[in-house]
Amino acid sequence: MSLKSFFAKIFAQKIYRKTQLWATNPIATQQQVFEDLIRQARNTQFGIDHHFDQIKTFEDFSKNVPVRDYEGLKSYVDKVVKGEENVLWKGKPLYFAKTSGTTSGAKYIPLTKESMPFHIEAARNAILHYIHETGNADFVDGKMIFLQGSPILEEKNGVKLGRLSGIVAHFVPKYLQNNRMPSWETNCIEDWETKVNAIVEETFDQNMTVISGIPSWVQMYFEKLSQKGAKPVGEIFKNFNLFIYGGVNYEPYRAKFENLIGRKVDSIELFPASEGFFAYQDSQNEKGMLLLLNSGIFYEFIKSDEFFTENPKRHTIGEVELGVNYVLIISTNAGLWGYNIGDTVQFTSLKPYRVIVSGRIKHYISAFGEHVIGKEVESALQEAIIGTNIRINEFTVAPQITPSEGLPYHEWFIEFENEPENFDAFTEALDNAMRKQNIYYDDLIVGNVLRKVVITKVVKNGFQDYMKSIGKLGGQNKIPRLSNDRKIVDLLK
Repeated sequence: MSLKSFFAKIFAQKIYRKTQLWATNPIATQQQVFEDLIRQARNTQFGIDHHFDQIKTFEDFSKNVPVRDYEGLKSYVDKVVKGEENVLWKGKPLYFAKTSGTTSGAKYIPLTKESMPFHIEAARNAILHYIHETGNADFVDGKMIFLQGSPILEEKNGVKLGRLSGIVAHFVPKYLQNNRMPSWETNCIEDWETKVNAIVEETFDQNMTVISGIPSWVQMYFEKLSQKGAKPVGEIFKNFNLFIYGGVNYEPYRAKFENLIGRKVDSIELFPASEGFFAYQDSQNEKGMLLLLNSGIFYEFIKSDEFFTENPKRHTIGEVELGVNYVLIISTNAGLWGYNIGDTVQFTSLKPYRVIVSGRIKHYISAFGEHVIGKEVESALQEAIIGTNIRINEFTVAPQITPSEGLPYHEWFIEFENEPENFDAFTEALDNAMRKQNIYYDDLIVGNVLRKVVITKVVKNGFQDYMKSIGKLGGQNKIPRLSNDRKIVDLLK
């Protein structure tokens, strides 16, 4: 055992104990976060406008602060971007995380000196929890790669801005600097395909032990490695044994990854966003990710099926239930208040509070009242390929409301790495799995409102070509699992 791995185990034990202090006192922890947030933002423009000086309870807060998305908060964010101080949070932010907006163009999410450390600590603590549980710390002596955006930052009115992953690259701890890959120069390459090719060349002969990134883009990296080495990734990197991912569900990719690697490797799921680092997988043996209740974020939850009704009930952590689909609402020490990030979650455990990401509130299919969500299509596909040799590269689902003939249907656009031997049997299995996932969909099939799913094959690299065509190849960009219209799939066709 090396000195570095020895101290990593000691540090992991310390962090685990520290985590237990707040994880076993969740309601008190969140109450303390709530009170701290209100106190620190009392004299900001937002705090004055929303009478923070009169807020004593969550009920006061929910009356004074409505739920908003970026558009609803944009008038305040615009003032911050222009350089004004004490608008949403005290002073000025350290950074803006620049993300793609749908209706407002670029979105500028503030990162403050209070919020930034939690982004760094959460990623670190996820790895330390893994070390504590498994006792495996040998990987800290090898090379670690984080597929991320360019660390080159711009400046806007005295505040630096860039992609979150690029900002985080500036905060890699000193003890990991010699382990980190790719090189700074390669990380600064903007074109994703050029960047991945350069990363392959840099890492091919290295002792890679940890690889991290969004599965769809790591898959591209693995494919290029295998082509170059003419063997599985696991043979190229013999000590590679930990994959860290976030942004999308890994399960639809798992079979393809294990084929590319040539063996199974442990994985850690993260739930980061520009707005905050919300959760990480704290156990290899439990389902879900530990919700970070002490990280400067106060959480609210609105049931998805009530979200679009007038004045839906806003639940705090002590009121949530297992298995219910909730829209995640946050208030943070970066100055986001009653903010709808667009993600939906379900709780898998209440002691401690663990969640899975079930989808996006804007990404669903309900053309006929079925309200199918991302988790359901992912679970149905996973069930349909169990016990088969089918491997999936990527997929998305859309409704076909006006077919040229016959009943309407849900159309699955799938890029296969390894196609089904019997397409009819696979289609039947997928439809049956979907009916088990969503009772409303089942009712529509039984009632002859919909016919069974239709599968459309997407050509090799079709999804990559689509993302490239809209300027979103690589980085933190993801293919929506499903949508209620055909804008994406029409371009795929």
